[in-house]
Amino acid sequence: MTRSVSEQMDILGRGIVPRIWQDMKAPLEAKLKEGRPLRIKCGFDPTAPDLHLGHTVVMHKMRQFQELGHHVVFLVGDFTAMIGDPTGKSQTRPPLTEEEVLKNAETYKKQVFKILDPEQTEVSYNSSWLSPMTAQDMIRLAAKYTVARLLERKDFRTRFEQQRPISVHEFLYPLLQAYDSVALKADVEMGGSDQLFNLMVGRVIMKEYDLPPQVILTTDLLIGTDGHMEDGELVGEKMSKSLGNYIGVDDPASGEDGIFGKVMSISDELMWHYYEILSAISPEELNTRKQGHPKEAKRALALETTARYHGQAAADTAAADFDRLHPAAGASRGVPEDIETVELGIEAKKIFVSKVLVEAGLAKSNGEARRLIAQGGVQVDGQRVAESSEELAQGGTYVIKVGKRRFRRVVVK
Repeated sequence: MTRSVSEQMDILGRGIVPRIWQDMKAPLEAKLKEGRPLRIKCGFDPTAPDLHLGHTVVMHKMRQFQELGHHVVFLVGDFTAMIGDPTGKSQTRPPLTEEEVLKNAETYKKQVFKILDPEQTEVSYNSSWLSPMTAQDMIRLAAKYTVARLLERKDFRTRFEQQRPISVHEFLYPLLQAYDSVALKADVEMGGSDQLFNLMVGRVIMKEYDLPPQVILTTDLLIGTDGHMEDGELVGEKMSKSLGNYIGVDDPASGEDGIFGKVMSISDELMWHYYEILSAISPEELNTRKQGHPKEAKRALALETTARYHGQAAADTAAADFDRLHPAAGASRGVPEDIETVELGIEAKKIFVSKVLVEAGLAKSNGEARRLIAQGGVQVDGQRVAESSEELAQGGTYVIKVGKRRFRRVVVK
């Protein structure tokens, strides 16, 4: 079924950084009104062999474009990966060898089609047009942009001000990425919010080659699995294999390192961030889940995420395996049958775990409760509480364990 321009705009605007959507909404609408399939470009430098969920955020938006009848170009930056884009880094990123890049690229291609429709995806390698460029071609490209404008990029500017080295080849990276858009005649280029500068350079360079500037759409970065609340805000580094705070597309469904278990291990606050960025459910359904028990919402997210990469049957098996390893409240392994039950009446919809410990008689003060949590000595329904800011929802029954032998069944009303 062909969607109207208005319907397409409603779908494509979801998950785009609001400021970028405000600037690019009109140009995108104008291109859609031309009534032709747009060319959607997104480049990935194969700097590591595996993709994680952070990479998939923009891929799901690409899949939406496909489902609306547009042409997606999955660009493998095999040439640019050998330069290394230092985005967000304070120093030069070491380039990869050609052998490393090609090996990683083949792995990427296998994983990306877990999301994109292979029959509607054009896979291109930027070495096919960048490698044949002569020194004269490269100089002509470099002449189309100034050093002053390159130094507007935050990581370049910071390193320049701190007198850290910047190699000349690093200045070429955003220009080469921009030339990719020229070679592909891209209508739209997508990327994470950390790619904004490079994408904007693409708009400038396309005009230099007498092409209409591409629309750029950026998505929020996915916070890694160690994200947490700090002073009332969700904070954390973006998902990264080097930081170990990732969930891999090729991770198994079950087990300690499986997708299901990793999703179940994140904090409740981080869970809602993942819902907003990764989940395919409607805004209405998301609101319904926010009104319910967070544990059930997290389980539903873990099932959805696992099924996406391994199928529903594997997701159901992973859930059953997880339940055996982490029994539900009231049936936890090693939990006495006659533990004391405490009922807590609260006015708000949630209550801090640290306060529950005090009111349930498991800690003498809020300070002691916070220390117990920081030391890793508190579990709720078999899962360790990582932050004192974690909360329990009204309407739930929880088995709380402190240390090795102290238990309470807590009913939050």
